[in-house]
Amino acid sequence: SGKTTLTLELIAAAQREGKTCAFIDAEHALDPVYAKKLGVNIDELLVSQPDTGEQALEICDALARSGAVDVIVVDSVAALTPKAEIEGEMGDSHMGLQARM
Repeated sequence: SGKTTLTLELIAAAQREGKTCAFIDAEHALDPVYAKKLGVNIDELLVSQPDTGEQALEICDALARSGAVDVIVVDSVAALTPKAEIEGEMGDSHMGLQARM
C-alpha cells in the first residue's frame, strides 16, 4: 500500500538535509537496492532487524532517548510480534499480546 515507499522517501529527504535516520525493519524486508533508487543513502542509514516486538520498541526508545537520531521509522507496527507469541506453544492464548507491548 506504499507505506514503506513513503517512509523511504521521507528518509531520503531527511538525509538530504543532513539528518540522521534509523529504520527498524520488523518485517526483515528492507530492499537496499530499492531504497537507493528512492534516494536513501544506505551507508548512512541506521538499520536494525529486531527478532521481537519488545526488542524493536527497546531500540526505538534507546534511539529516541539518545537524541542522536532525527528520524525513526518502524516498518511495520503490524509486524511487531511479541516474544511470548514467538516462543509460545501452539494453542497458547496470545490474545492482546501486541496491544500490551
